[in-house]
Amino acid sequence: MGQITSTWNKTIKEFLRQKTVLFWTIGWPIIWVLIGSFSFTGDAPPEIVAYTRGAISISMMVFGLMTAGMANLPGNIAQDRERGLLTKVMSMPVSPWRDFTGRILALLAFSVLSAMLVIAVGFACGARFFFTGIDFVASLAFILLIFVASAGIGMLIGTFVKHVHGAIMSGVGLTVVSAALSGVMTPYAYLPSVLQNFARIYPISSANSAITFLLVGEEYAGYNPLSLGQTVATAIIALLLFIIGLIAYSRFCWKKE
Repeated sequence: MGQITSTWNKTIKEFLRQKTVLFWTIGWPIIWVLIGSFSFTGDAPPEIVAYTRGAISISMMVFGLMTAGMANLPGNIAQDRERGLLTKVMSMPVSPWRDFTGRILALLAFSVLSAMLVIAVGFACGARFFFTGIDFVASLAFILLIFVASAGIGMLIGTFVKHVHGAIMSGVGLTVVSAALSGVMTPYAYLPSVLQNFARIYPISSANSAITFLLVGEEYAGYNPLSLGQTVATAIIALLLFIIGLIAYSRFCWKKE
């Protein structure tokens, strides 16, 4: 547990100290929550505006989770590689899974903080949700799948992009492009059919639609993403991304330095 705790402390402190990490993971999603919330004017009923703001808050929360896993995590791995820390740790009787566990737990804690702050700002701006206890628990499960998929992709980027700036920018670029093309930042109904098909397969956008469906309704999700086939596929693909990322990280970052 000592190495896990040490890695957790180091990683979480680095996340909290870096202004770029705080901006892209927390500040940027909050800015878009504010822009989206106050751009709705006109004679629309207040409850429609409130639930629309809820859907925007969910999307920006998901974007923050994506950024944490796909940009912050690979940046952290690349930073340790550039400083020679991974090489030093590898020379010790330390297993990669302990280092990995500490990083992932720190990333999870930071992601939870990001998600809570984004949703809190959305709620303060008038976002509202309606759900049962079962819906809430199911939403947490889909949030976990988003975290798992994003972390898996992040480990792949951190493994094969060896420099800090390259890893971070690759992660940010992939986050923005995939979020725009898959319906996380663009309403599902406005996507062309080919991208709608992609949105159903891509586990992050599929989970985002499921959370939106559960917390604000099908009208805002654009379709019902909770069919058995899509739900199972979302879970399997997310877990596969995580497993592949973990295998790549443990093999290439720890054995071929």
